Amino acid sequence: MPERAFDVGIAEQHAVTFSAGLAKQGMVPFCNIYSTFIQRAYDQVIHDVAIQGLNVVLCLDRGGLVGEDGATHHGIFDLAYLRNIPNFIVSAPMDEVDLRNLMYTAQLDGMGPFSIRYPRGCGIYSNWKKPFREIEIGKGRVISEGDDIAILTIGKPGVFAKRAVKKLSKEGVSAAHYDLRFVKPLDEELLHSVFKKFQKIITVEDGVVKGGCGSAIVEFMVENNYSSKIKILGVPDKFIEQGTPEQLYKECGFDMNGIYSMVKELIKE
Repeated sequence: MPERAFDVGIAEQHAVTFSAGLAKQGMVPFCNIYSTFIQRAYDQVIHDVAIQGLNVVLCLDRGGLVGEDGATHHGIFDLAYLRNIPNFIVSAPMDEVDLRNLMYTAQLDGMGPFSIRYPRGCGIYSNWKKPFREIEIGKGRVISEGDDIAILTIGKPGVFAKRAVKKLSKEGVSAAHYDLRFVKPLDEELLHSVFKKFQKIITVEDGVVKGGCGSAIVEFMVENNYSSKIKILGVPDKFIEQGTPEQLYKECGFDMNGIYSMVKELIKE
């Protein structure tokens, strides 16, 4: 569809304002930019999109650790700096089926500013072309039930957590796993049920731990007077250098083994 695509090069600020102009005229633009480079257009995201409540869909490619491109290309800040902007829906799919459904949902009437961040690399399903399905805004999903500990994930790390839960179950550890899908708005109904049931909770994200999804959940906990013990897994407060994504997930402690080890450590306390 060449008549419906515009390549503005590396002019990210223009891409966002151009998208806002299209939205103002009744179109639903999908503004596709690497997560790390949408930082250049933060002012435009706030002033031209969010304040006006325009239905611009920010598709943030390479969300999270991208591997060999190094510190300049890791898309690790978007969850933290987008969730504090009013009017924004901030989402991250766990897999490619959810990604398609979020993109379908984002273009429906009345959605407003909507960000979808997804990682570099391959998917996990061979049969991913499923019928489109609308996802309820601000609603997560239960991946697996459990009794000993809860794992709350956003985005791709949900795949790692799913594998960790399977390994833990073979050792008699009953871990519940919830895929939040949205950092903003949070699924407060789901979170209330989690905090009422579990005293030990782990959050996992492929983004900075300072101000990200885990921080949002801690804010919810404090605001609602819960007192569960929480561990936040994600990118630590430092710049991460080159390496394969798998090496970097391991370095940051939120690959499958990192999640498994944190569960084992927390349930002993």
